This record gives sequence, structure tokens and C-alpha cells, in this order.
Amino acid sequence: MDSYVSPFCERYASAKMKYIFSPDYKYGTWRKLWIALAEAERELGINITEAQIDEMKAHVADIDYDKERRYESRVRHDVMAHLLTFGDACPNAKPIMHLGATSCYVGDNTDVIQMREALLLVKCRLVSLIKTVRDFAVKYKGMPTLGYTHFQSAQPTTVGKRAALWLNDLVCDLSNLDFQLSSLAMLGCKGTTGTAASFLELFDGDADKAVKLDKMIAAKFGFDKTVPVSGQTYSRKTDYNVVSVLCQIAQSAHKFSNDIRLLSHEKEVEEPFESDQIGSSAMAYKRNPMRSERIAALCRYVVCDSMNPALTASTQWLERTLDDSANRRIALPEAFLAVDAILTLYNNVIGGLQVYPKIIKKNLDRELPFMATENIMMYCVTNKGADRQVLHEAIRRHSFAAVKAIKEEGADNDLAERILADKLFDLTREELDKIMDVHAFTGIAERQVDDFVADVDKLLKQNKDFLTEAEQVRV
Repeated sequence: MDSYVSPFCERYASAKMKYIFSPDYKYGTWRKLWIALAEAERELGINITEAQIDEMKAHVADIDYDKERRYESRVRHDVMAHLLTFGDACPNAKPIMHLGATSCYVGDNTDVIQMREALLLVKCRLVSLIKTVRDFAVKYKGMPTLGYTHFQSAQPTTVGKRAALWLNDLVCDLSNLDFQLSSLAMLGCKGTTGTAASFLELFDGDADKAVKLDKMIAAKFGFDKTVPVSGQTYSRKTDYNVVSVLCQIAQSAHKFSNDIRLLSHEKEVEEPFESDQIGSSAMAYKRNPMRSERIAALCRYVVCDSMNPALTASTQWLERTLDDSANRRIALPEAFLAVDAILTLYNNVIGGLQVYPKIIKKNLDRELPFMATENIMMYCVTNKGADRQVLHEAIRRHSFAAVKAIKEEGADNDLAERILADKLFDLTREELDKIMDVHAFTGIAERQVDDFVADVDKLLKQNKDFLTEAEQVRV
């Protein structure tokens, strides 16, 4: 192979997402837009025959790319090259193609159509992922685990409650995605500077027909609205709004991948690992969280990529400038291709995540005596008539001694045994075990999962048509 191949196409994105941004889909949509324009103009009284439209329909898919490239090398204009190629295939329809339109009629409208289709595919991936994370949260809602703040041991939570945090991020992302889907509008037919002057001329000054044409084009592609005003292009803020949704999904996935990588270090969880998979070319024992690391890498790409439409939107000139084109050809498809891979990987990891309860318990038991000290002190004051201040000093002394032994000698945490042996506390093993029952330290974590999942289930029911199995890509 002697030419660069995008990793998005070779390794990461699914066939479905790659098709949406393929030349066949893009330029096929251009031709469909030219057909829709001719149909609408004919309906509004322009002298266009049914035979001309039928001829265009017959050649909508047979794009001669070699001829198009030859035309573009000569005319230096991609839309005109495709128009000339289409015209050669449809000689009778050639005189009426692109009537009154500008390049952005096919370019911008196709971009919106592609973004809508890509967002719908992302929604399928996202809803499927929400279901997978939901199931994981429910399964482990009652399993206590050590909580971490600053990646230092903190009050216990449950494995399922931690997963509910991931789930909440995804639910927020779905809400934002739905809003952008509902907000998408086609450019329509607005001419070279957005005034529709060419169409006004075409319809002999009938402004109502020019306005109606705009709506007719949108309806033919399943849109209920066009942008209310535009220059030659729709506002590039639309691109930013769409990519910002993808950026937010990337943020959520990156957070998840970070958590998995940290917990993998603690040996509490482990992402799927194939029987013949190699973790390291040198260290044969390694089981590195490579899929989570890949998620993190792709997420960073998307977060950075979101700057492209932001800068493009902010630097447009008056009614049109072409310095958006080259950037958008790369930034928009690659954001979608990356998120497609991210969501597939995320579903794969969480769906096959290995949880190790004994390690989780071991890590929790190692820290629990420190967390239980206040409860121990309160129990002894209430039930043993002990002096709170005296016990506080005793706990401080025992805790420091236990920490010293742990850090300097590598000893186990024996704080509980030190307290049991201290007559000031007057505790039996049974009493101490009851005080240190880990479930007493997880608060209402389990109920929080149940309450949240009840709302998630309603959301999944509303979106049941999007619950599809994620297409497999290389993971």
C-alpha cells in the first residue's frame, strides 16, 4: 500500500457511518437535489417535462467518477464537474438542471441531510449504549465499593451507583442530540446571496412561488423547515451546534474510559480480553486496558475537532467565503466517524466488563476501619457511657500507629484489632462487625440507582425503535 489510508476508514468507524459520508451518498444526494429542484419548479409552472425528470431519475446512481475528475481538472469546480457529468448522462434534461440554483444548493443541503442521517445513527448507538450501561448499573447496584475523591480512598459507594454516573452523562447527551435533530433545517433554495433573486426572476416576480419552492424542496427530503434567512450558505453555527453534541458524547466517554483505566489499576474491573489477545509485545503477562485507552484517544480527537466548526463559524465573511470548505470536508465527517467508533467501543467495554468482587471487598476492607471510626466513637458514647474526647484521642493514636505500620512495614490495616484490644472501647467482635457493616456506609446509593433507572426505562421505551445492536468494528 503506497498511499495514506485514514484510520477512521481502515480501523475505527462502521460501514454504516462510512457510507453516509461516502462519495456515492454525497454525490447521489446532489443528483436527488437536482431532481427535486426540477420537480418542484415543474409543479410551480416552469417548462420542465416529465420525460426530463424521468431521465434524471434513471441516472441518479450511475456516477462516472473518472469523467467527473477529468471535468474538475479542467473547470476547477467540483459542483460544475458533477453537473456536467450528470448532464452528459441526461442530455435531454441537461438544459434545465440546476435552474436558478447556486453550488450551495446541493452542497449545503446535502451536508444537512448527511448530518441528520449521521445523528440518527449516533442516536441508535447511544440508545443501545444507555441500555447496556443501565443493565450494568442495575446488576451491581447493591455491591459496595470503595469510593474515591482525588483518587484517594473516600466514603464507600456501590459499583452500580458509579455506573449510574456514567449513565447520567449519556442521558444528558441524548437530550442534547434530540434537540439538535429537532432543530436541523435545510438551506432550501435561496440563491447566490440568500435573497432568492434568481428564483424571483424565474417565476416572473412571483415572490410567493419563490417562498413555496423553498418549502417544497425541504418537504421532499423530510424536513419541516428551512433556515429563515441565509447568505449563500446556512449559518456555520449549525455545524458547530451539531459537532458540539458529538463533543459532549466524547466528554462522557472519556470520563468513563478514565474510570475504567483507574479501576483496572486497582484490579477491581477489567475490560474484555480475548483468549489469544496480547497485552504487550515485551511483557507477556500484561492485560492493558487498550480499548479504554483507544476510547480516550478518539475522544480527545473529537474534543479538539470541535474547535474547527467554532473557528469556521466565527470567521465567515459577509454573505459567503470559501475558506470554510476544505475544513468542513474533513472536520464534520471525521467527528462523526470518531464518535461512531467511540460509542461502539464503549458498548463493547461496558457490555463485557469483568467485575472482581473479592478484590473490591479486599480494597474496601483495607480502608473501612478508618471510615468507621466516627461510628465506633458514637456507638461507645451512646451504648457504653464512654467519654467522646478520650475515645477521640485513642482513635487518633491507634490510627497513626496503624498507618505507620502500613506505610513503613507494609503491614495490613490492623486498626480494628487495635480498637478491639483497647479496654477504653469495651467492644466485642460482634459489636464491631455490626458497626463496620459496609452497607451502613453506602447511604441510599442503591435506591438512587433504582429511582434513576425508572426514569431511564421510560426514556428507553420512548426510544425503543433506536435500540439496535451496535455494528461491530475492530475493538
